[in-house]
Amino acid sequence: MSNTTSSTPGTELVLDVNKSRKALVAGSLGNLVEWYEFAIYAYMAPIIAPLFFPSENPTASILSTFLLFALAFFLRPIGALIFGRMTDRIGRKPVLALIIALMSVATTCIGLLPTHEAIGVLAPLLLTLCQIAQGISAGGEMGGAVSLMVESAPANKRGVYGSWSFVGTTLGFVLGGGVATLLAVLLSEDAMASWGWRIGFLLAAPMGIVVLYLRLKVDETPHFKQVKVEAETGELPSPEIAGRRPLTYLLTTLGVVVVYNAVGNTFMVGMPTFLSTSYDMSFERSYFLALVTGLIAGLTMPLFGAVSDRIGRRPVLLFGSIAVVVLSYPLYYMLKLGFGGGLVALIIAGILIGVVGGPMPAFLSERFRTRNRATGVSVTYALSVAIFGGTAPYIITWLASATGDPLSAAYYTLGCAAISAVALLTIRGTQRNQHREELEL
Repeated sequence: MSNTTSSTPGTELVLDVNKSRKALVAGSLGNLVEWYEFAIYAYMAPIIAPLFFPSENPTASILSTFLLFALAFFLRPIGALIFGRMTDRIGRKPVLALIIALMSVATTCIGLLPTHEAIGVLAPLLLTLCQIAQGISAGGEMGGAVSLMVESAPANKRGVYGSWSFVGTTLGFVLGGGVATLLAVLLSEDAMASWGWRIGFLLAAPMGIVVLYLRLKVDETPHFKQVKVEAETGELPSPEIAGRRPLTYLLTTLGVVVVYNAVGNTFMVGMPTFLSTSYDMSFERSYFLALVTGLIAGLTMPLFGAVSDRIGRRPVLLFGSIAVVVLSYPLYYMLKLGFGGGLVALIIAGILIGVVGGPMPAFLSERFRTRNRATGVSVTYALSVAIFGGTAPYIITWLASATGDPLSAAYYTLGCAAISAVALLTIRGTQRNQHREELEL
């Protein structure tokens, strides 16, 4: 069974439905493993902080651990540039296989590291090296996976197919939090500090092997194949970013992504530590609330991706960004009301993440041509996640500690959402509605 879709005048691309689904699975599961690995580090931060950064001040230890978390994100643009260019030149399939192998090895090594008590300052140094390897390799994951999935999707389902990239990301958060919660429930505090924390990191090995196998079996995208043929025959136009002002175009794209990275990393990744340090909530309860947020986000993303296939990417993203601006402070206020208030707040937060996350992969892919799509998506996403995502857990924890008022953390998500809303409002002309019938080669 196949679906035929035209790409540019005089060309036809044939999409096989079974191959499209294989690409969907291989791409989304890779994102799942990638963000599981980052999530397990964030969720385990309160436990591993004194093991690698011992200090008389517990907050200082946690902040040091989150600085490494942010470092991995800051290095993502470097990996995005390296692996993005490789993906656009060599192909989606081989580079994505390489990326998942490197990420999984780096995470597994964290689970094998000796602590500060055993080898002193070498412990945080080795942990830093693992985070560097993880951050650089993960930099090219999003652009490659989104390109693989969207270029393999039927023309009228790119929003739905692309949304599964972020569904994989969200489920990675959920899985990482689920493993952390299960370990916290089953093991004593001494067991967790002694050896239990290692289990979550070591699970990256079998997960990575499964995804590596799937990626080695997937076909290259028809769009990339056609670009390669045209490049070899000399028919490919000169590579350029759409628009007359490339820097403005890139900054606008970067600004749109800000809201997803800020909201996702505050309400899912950073929330367990925020709730435990700001409101003395038990790890079990705070982990559970973060899991609910991720689960709701994952369930709603395909829905809003489908909506964007019908009405366009921009209207859905603009609605979500404005909603985050309006609701940020009330949501953080509800967190102080205890477990019940936190549950309602984080369910709403999960829906908001679904609204801004569902259309985002298709929006990004449609901003770039096939011949530079992986690089464009990887670099813009990596810059956004480095500046506004990886720093989010650190910033909200620091704001609550520095001001003595946990509600001050709300201004971070509010401000980031405002940036995205402004960026979306500046999109004009043919870019006003990012629902395009065809992808450009």
